[in-house]
Amino acid sequence: MSGQNGKRGRACVVVLGDLGRSPRMQYHALSLARQASLEVDIIAYGGSEPHIAVLSHPSIHIHTMTQWPKIFQGLPRIFRPIMLLLKPIIQFFMLLWFLCLKIPSPDVFIMQNPPSVPTLVAVRWASSLRNSAFIIDWHNFGYTLLSLSLGRNSRFVSVYRWIENHYGKMADGSLCVTKAMQHELAQNWGINATVLYDQPPEFFHPTSLEEKHKLFCRLDKDLRQPLGSGDCVSGGSLGMGNYELNETLFTTQVDTDIFLKPNRAALVVSSTSWTPDEDFSILLEAAVMYDRRVAAVLNEDDSTNEEFLWKEISDGKQYVYPRLLFIITGKGPEKEKYEEKIRRLHLKRVAFRTMWLSAEDYPLLLGSADLGVCLHTSSSGLDLPMKVVDMFGCGLPACAVSYS
Repeated sequence: MSGQNGKRGRACVVVLGDLGRSPRMQYHALSLARQASLEVDIIAYGGSEPHIAVLSHPSIHIHTMTQWPKIFQGLPRIFRPIMLLLKPIIQFFMLLWFLCLKIPSPDVFIMQNPPSVPTLVAVRWASSLRNSAFIIDWHNFGYTLLSLSLGRNSRFVSVYRWIENHYGKMADGSLCVTKAMQHELAQNWGINATVLYDQPPEFFHPTSLEEKHKLFCRLDKDLRQPLGSGDCVSGGSLGMGNYELNETLFTTQVDTDIFLKPNRAALVVSSTSWTPDEDFSILLEAAVMYDRRVAAVLNEDDSTNEEFLWKEISDGKQYVYPRLLFIITGKGPEKEKYEEKIRRLHLKRVAFRTMWLSAEDYPLLLGSADLGVCLHTSSSGLDLPMKVVDMFGCGLPACAVSYS
């Protein structure tokens, strides 16, 4: 694609959200810059750091919008209808300012949906004013996400769906993530979309032993810090790493040789946005079941001293059933609620860590784990979670909520 007078073509990627937590849109920007040789402007909120490949590419230009003030999130419920109206109006004018004045005129706008309001309206207006093409990348349906908090019978949800449908039809092109969503858009929305499956980029690959060791060295302090008073990973002398041997919870380096510890915990990784469409109580229940079943198989009762058990593990004793360390990555509104539930579990052979990883360390963690878990349940039943694709790219087996 090239602009007028032989100038290099330009695209604008629009994300009304945290760019660092929008991997698919980051990959769109990289593909447009690398493969289509376009100049790419990204308009998004700040927050989490995008991948270094996005930040360092000379043809990608990130324009950060001001976040909606958090002070409004703590207002009493009586003000909620006012905020539901006021927030999109302010976001609309901010988006128009960036789309029409802050960036050079693009050949094409590519926007993420959801959120639908006010993004669809603002990008449609901007595309008309700047004579640019308008493409929607359908990740899900915005009205179904809104209905999780307001209920499907809410008038706000009905208006939201009408806007999403009306402006969605005005796009010059549409992409979507599954054939089921393509069918839904064609049958019930009158929109012809092209399926563009998520693909893991090149930095999602199996992790070498040396990369694992360096990663666990960087994360060592966080991994040894329990959510409660102690657990099977941090308890007793287990929390004292032998740093002369450059030792981590999972690896040991002697001279130039690196070894995986034979009695290391099994590492299970799950990433989440800590929202209602991912029910983490499922994972907590499974952790309790594992802990109790292992104790039953080994004829342990509730009187078995957990500190003694942890000391045996620390001294190198191996059991038929491994300890489990769950690392849950991500940010979101329900994180503190689940952290408090985890603190109250008091499990002997299962430990949890919650953390936020850099865009560079997250693929390495996936490639270092023994199992990936995805608890995403689609609000529409039509989208698939990209995190599973990333796990497959790293050669990580995944347990996920079933889809039709």
